[in-house]
Amino acid sequence: MARAASVETKSWLRLTLTQQIVLGLVVGVGIGWWLSIQPAARHEQWDTWLKVVRDIFLHLIKAMIAPLIFASVVQGIAGTGDMRKVGRIGVKALLYFEVVTTAALVVGLAVVNFVRPGAGVILGADPSTVVAKPLALPEIVLHIFPTSLLDAMARNDVLQVVCFAVLFAMAVIAAGEPGRPVLDFFGSLTQVMFKFAGVIMKFAPFGVGAAIAVTLGEQGLSALLTLGKLVLTLYAALAIFVVGVFGTVIWITKVPLKAFARAVREPFTLAFATANSEAALPKAFDLMERLGVPRGIVGFVLPAGYSFNLDGSTLHLAVASVFVAQAAETTTGIHFGLGQQIMMMLTLMLTSKGVAAVPRASFVVLVAALQSFNLPVSGAFLILGVDALLDMARTSVNVMGNCLASVVVARWEGEFDDRKAQENFG
Repeated sequence: MARAASVETKSWLRLTLTQQIVLGLVVGVGIGWWLSIQPAARHEQWDTWLKVVRDIFLHLIKAMIAPLIFASVVQGIAGTGDMRKVGRIGVKALLYFEVVTTAALVVGLAVVNFVRPGAGVILGADPSTVVAKPLALPEIVLHIFPTSLLDAMARNDVLQVVCFAVLFAMAVIAAGEPGRPVLDFFGSLTQVMFKFAGVIMKFAPFGVGAAIAVTLGEQGLSALLTLGKLVLTLYAALAIFVVGVFGTVIWITKVPLKAFARAVREPFTLAFATANSEAALPKAFDLMERLGVPRGIVGFVLPAGYSFNLDGSTLHLAVASVFVAQAAETTTGIHFGLGQQIMMMLTLMLTSKGVAAVPRASFVVLVAALQSFNLPVSGAFLILGVDALLDMARTSVNVMGNCLASVVVARWEGEFDDRKAQENFG
C-alpha cells in the first residue's frame, strides 16, 4: 500500500518538458519582478549571472542550427529522388507565405486604426543615430546564394544554408547510386542532431527562466505603464490574427486542430520566453515531423519561413508604423491618411522580406519605412523601450506560423500523415 502511494507521488513530480518550461517561465517572471525593485548593485550582480545562463542555452541552440538544417534538407529532398517535387514545394510555400503575410498586414492595419494607441502620444526631437538600411530587393535575391557554406554556417545564415543544401541535395539525386552513401550519412546525421537537440532541451527550463527574468528585470513595470496601450494593441492584433487567419487556414486545409496545438505549444513557449526563433527551431523540426509532416517538407518550409513568412513581425511593423503616424499627428497636427497607410503597407510587404538578414531586423525596417514617408524616427526609438515585450509576442507567432505553413504545404502535397498525428498527439 505504501509502495503504491510512493509510486503515485513520484508520478505527480514527473513533469513533461512543456510543463517544465512553463514552470521556468513562471519562476523567471517572479525573479524578474523581484530584480526590478532591487538596488542597482544587487540587480547588476544577478543580471550578469542570469545572462550567462540564458546565453549558454542560446549558444548551444545556435551551435546545432546549421548542421541540423543542412542534414535535414539534404536527407529530406534527396530522399524523394524527385527534383520537380522540390520546385513544386518551393512555389507552393512561397505562395502561401505571401498570402498569409499580406493578411497579417491587413489585420495589423485594421486593429491599430480601431484602437488608435498613438493618439495623444507626444514625440520628441528625432535622434541623430544612424541606423543600417534594410536590404533592397536585388540585394535580398543575391544574399540567398552563399559564397561559402562554412561562412554561412558560422553566421547561422539560415537562408544561405538552405540554398546550398537544396542544390547539394539535387546533386546527390543526379549522382544516382554513387550518391547513396552520402544520403545514408545525412540520414544518420539528422537522427544524431535530433538526439543532440533532446539533450540541449533538458536545459531549456533554466534558459527560459533566465531569459524572462533578464527581460522583466531590465524593463520593469514602468515601460508597460508608459506604452501599455501599444503593447496591448499588438497582443490583441496577434490574437485576432491567430484565431481569425490561422483558424481559417486550419479549417480550410483540415489540419487536426488539437494535435497541431499540442505539437506547437513547446516551440511557441520557447520562442515567447526567449524572444528568439532559433531557440524553437530544433524542437519545431522534431515535433512537426512527429505530427505527420514529411522530413523533406519540414526541412525546406521551416527554414525558408524565417525569411519569407514572419507573420508576427510583419503585423508588428503595421501596428508600429501607424502608431508612430498617430503620435506624429498629435505632435505636429499633420494627418496621415488611409491611402498613405496603404502605400506604407505595400512598402513593408517588400522590405520585410529581407528582415532575416539584418541585425535588429524589425527596428531597422521600421526606421526605413518612417524615413521613406517623412514620419519622425523618434517614434521608433520610443517603441524601442518596450521592444523586448513586443518581440516575445511577434517571435512566438512567427514560429507558430512557420509550423502551420509546413503542415499546410504537406496537406497541399497530399503527404500529411493524419494517422501519425493522431497516434502522437491525438
